[in-house]
Amino acid sequence: MAGNLDTSSMGDALVILGAAGLVIPVFTRFRITPVIGFILIGIAVGPFGLGQLVYDVPWLTHVTITDPEALEPYAEFGIILLLFTIGLELSFKRLWQMRKLVFGLGAMELMIIGSILAIVLAMMGQYWTGAMALGFALAFSSTAIVLPISGTQSPVGRAALSMLLFEDIMIVPIIFILGAMAPNAQGDGWEGLFETLWQGGLVVAALLILGRIALPRLFAQAARTKSPELFLAASLLVVIGASLATAVAGLSPIVGAIIAGLLIAETEYHNEVEGIIEPFKGLALGIFLITVGMSIDLTTIWANFGSILLAVVLVLTFKALVTGILLRLMGARRSTAAETGILMASPSETTLIVLAAASAALLIQPGTAQFWQIVTAIGLTITPILARLGRIIARRVEPVPVLEDDDRTEPRVIIVGVGRVGRLIAQMLMRHDKPYVAIDSDADLIEMAKRKGYRATFGDAVRGDALSKLGIETSPAVVLTMDEPVLAERLTRKLRKEYPDLLIVARARDTAHAAELYRAGASHAVPENLESSLQLSEAVLVDIGVAMGPVIASIHEKRDEFRSKIEQEGALDYKPKLRTSTAEPVSN
Repeated sequence: MAGNLDTSSMGDALVILGAAGLVIPVFTRFRITPVIGFILIGIAVGPFGLGQLVYDVPWLTHVTITDPEALEPYAEFGIILLLFTIGLELSFKRLWQMRKLVFGLGAMELMIIGSILAIVLAMMGQYWTGAMALGFALAFSSTAIVLPISGTQSPVGRAALSMLLFEDIMIVPIIFILGAMAPNAQGDGWEGLFETLWQGGLVVAALLILGRIALPRLFAQAARTKSPELFLAASLLVVIGASLATAVAGLSPIVGAIIAGLLIAETEYHNEVEGIIEPFKGLALGIFLITVGMSIDLTTIWANFGSILLAVVLVLTFKALVTGILLRLMGARRSTAAETGILMASPSETTLIVLAAASAALLIQPGTAQFWQIVTAIGLTITPILARLGRIIARRVEPVPVLEDDDRTEPRVIIVGVGRVGRLIAQMLMRHDKPYVAIDSDADLIEMAKRKGYRATFGDAVRGDALSKLGIETSPAVVLTMDEPVLAERLTRKLRKEYPDLLIVARARDTAHAAELYRAGASHAVPENLESSLQLSEAVLVDIGVAMGPVIASIHEKRDEFRSKIEQEGALDYKPKLRTSTAEPVSN
């Protein structure tokens, strides 16, 4: 068996793993996104880098990629896992709430940018079918790079997610239309499109029905075994199975990945699945970025430096302006519109797919396709730089309130979220002369809070060192008030890992969410609906004539029942507090 191993494939695997071991710690150390590092590694070890010297220096075969095409399936798998994890962060309710953004903003962004670019390219001499192919190819933005940078919770992340979701939906129709416009097409492309749409609709409906029935049972069985390997196998089975189902029906496997993520997000096992999948997603995404780097030919860039640079600048500027204007017309803040527009400016990995389809359909010449592939690769490479530039410009066009450090030396409570609940907690802290600071990624809420006299600052508590800058090392407590269950659990787990002795008080939606927060490491998790229900019960019982003593006793009994329920669901070795009032006896 050992003698039959494909040494070239093993060598490529070693190069990739070595690149990951080098890029991630080095670039993290200097607080630079590993995206750039992986692309640079791809340039170095690819066929246009050190690969050109293999015949003269044979030992370079051990540090170069010998078969770049063999990496493409793994790169595609990385994108599938990325969309799967995005689905885990969403829910059907949230997706329904975003429908106007997805099919309003997303549709306008793709159609307007694609149409105008097609018109401009046609005016420059490109035949109209090729101009349409190029215009819509360049209109796509990179899901694989943009969303890990922006997230999905901030205003910028929500706007980017809505546009990227619509683009992912439109991949297959656009490719079918290009096939129908091919010079040798006989109308089969349109028939194929309609056939794919109804078959794909049936597959999606089947996935939704079977997923709701089967997935809770599948993951419950995996959870009972207490085997991480089985849980991983079940997760990969679901995402790969859903992706293959939509691919067989003619849709993009990305659609299946998103549906699988959405279905699992509705179960209580989504946190475990997300944690298990994360390392695989990161490595597979790194492979994708390496393949992007390998497609960049530095000698071709140098030979056509002027035209390539001009194309990159014009495409990025145009896309940023159109996206920013559309966001402003839909009511976004100037800072959000500017940052999102610049972040979404570069072409996408999908651009490469559409260019390949257009070239295969003879809509554009191979040389034209290669030129725009290089433009796309450069755009993908500089996307992290565009993200940083966007943040800088956003602060210039609309300065965000900056936190003064006048009481930085004094330990203070950190409130994550400055909505209704966060402001109420801040009021109580102020009444008892306890220093605090609130942080939120919604600039509108921050501005409103500061106008009303609250001590608040803009920032994303989940990302970077935002909490460290606020003095979390000396903070007596962190209060999580956001109404985002997945985000709250993720931040709780992160804080407990980094600060084992920190007091973490978290807002929970219900007792099931409270149990998950306790498992993640919360010191106290307060179910919002439970406390309001108990207070309503107390008010109605007293007002209809029940004596106060028995009412209070029954309230304590009911709260103790829920404590036991949370203890059982959270697998705790103690009964958690549901309220820290001194008026309530604590059960041990």
